Amino acid sequence: MKDIYKILDGLNIQYKIYDHPPFYTCEEADLFYSHLDSGKIKNLFLRNAKGNQHFLLLLESHKSLNISDFGQSISQKGLGFASEERLAKYLGLKKGSVSPFGLINDESHDVCVYIDKDILLHDSLLFHPNVNTSTLQISRDDFQKFIGSTGNLILYHDFA
Repeated sequence: MKDIYKILDGLNIQYKIYDHPPFYTCEEADLFYSHLDSGKIKNLFLRNAKGNQHFLLLLESHKSLNISDFGQSISQKGLGFASEERLAKYLGLKKGSVSPFGLINDESHDVCVYIDKDILLHDSLLFHPNVNTSTLQISRDDFQKFIGSTGNLILYHDFA
């Protein structure tokens, strides 16, 4: 697996590392980060009904997602959560570690990324560095620099 820190350093992206026990829910993470004035992001990995398209969704952690409504909005029927096997295959990640940084492992750029427009309202954002025992805090501008460097299709969406 590629080293996210080397890639971020190569892009001159500044980050701060917070080590912590494993988090498996946004609620656990939000409690730990309550003192940080940063966007807290929920990362979801989905696949379509045929299993031939995959989607990484980044939305504010307090928002809920109606998968069916989202699927309709992007003309995809039968969206659902991708399996752990698909998560490993496409992003090189394990359950509980879903992150946009996993895109460094998607060399064929198969995953389409949908980013909640509201996360861009935050000056800084929090993401796992491909493991759920650490979190990186990066600026919004550096996040956009990273996401633009991946080669994946990036779309901004209004997750109400």
